[in-house]
Amino acid sequence: MAARAYWQGQIRLALVSIPVEIYSATKSGAKIRFNQIHEPSGKRISYEKVVEGVGPVDRDDIIRGYEVSKGNYVLLEDEEIEAVKIESKRTLELVQFVDACEIDPLYFEKPYYVAPQDELAEEAFVVLREALRKAKKVALGQLSVRGSEKLVAIKPCGKGLLLETLRYADEVRAGQSFFDDIEETKPKKELLDLANTLIEQKTAPFDAGEFEDRYADALRKLIDKKAKSKSKKAIVEDVDEPETGGGNVIDLMAALKKSVGEEKPKKAAKRKKSA
Repeated sequence: MAARAYWQGQIRLALVSIPVEIYSATKSGAKIRFNQIHEPSGKRISYEKVVEGVGPVDRDDIIRGYEVSKGNYVLLEDEEIEAVKIESKRTLELVQFVDACEIDPLYFEKPYYVAPQDELAEEAFVVLREALRKAKKVALGQLSVRGSEKLVAIKPCGKGLLLETLRYADEVRAGQSFFDDIEETKPKKELLDLANTLIEQKTAPFDAGEFEDRYADALRKLIDKKAKSKSKKAIVEDVDEPETGGGNVIDLMAALKKSVGEEKPKKAAKRKKSA
């Protein structure tokens, strides 16, 4: 099945408009999701809307409310919420360009692929892509979709463009308060040199395919095993813990020296040949 476009419209830079299609770059199908089941009957549990002191209520009697203080709500009708929704526009205006390193990774939320809508849009699309690549800049704009407005960043991605939704400033916590108790001291040079050597030995090109979700794999195997056995009994298998060398590490210098001596230089990941 062909991927369904998340958004269709045009990217506009000054007087230049580029018809594009935006597709999600991630998929959720690989995640394992559980349902809650009533064990005696084996049937799925459903949820009932109830009010404390009242009991079950009709769906028609439910409206949305925002808690302004403990137990006090501002009640909003659906019509009121609809009235303030941002109109879904078919134009994404590029309003600013920044160096990629200026955007803290904390702000990045979800990636999307951007492709030209047709052959007529390719020329302008390629010009924008290569201009961003040459300038080493990221384009910023706000995308109106499904009633809300998202801050987005656009940058080159192979032959296409990558759009990433960004969190707004009030959605990100300031991290410095979590680091207040860390003393401002510099490590000893020998310790730092050993740590740098260890980092160099384990350095290699990034390849996401080299990493596996061991928890998800174990869950799939467990599900397959129980499905084949058709048993309701629990299947619990011991998982060997990795060796830690025994006890807490007290001598940091000795631990780093031992790590450097045991660690072999990381080889570059092998690339799979395309068919």
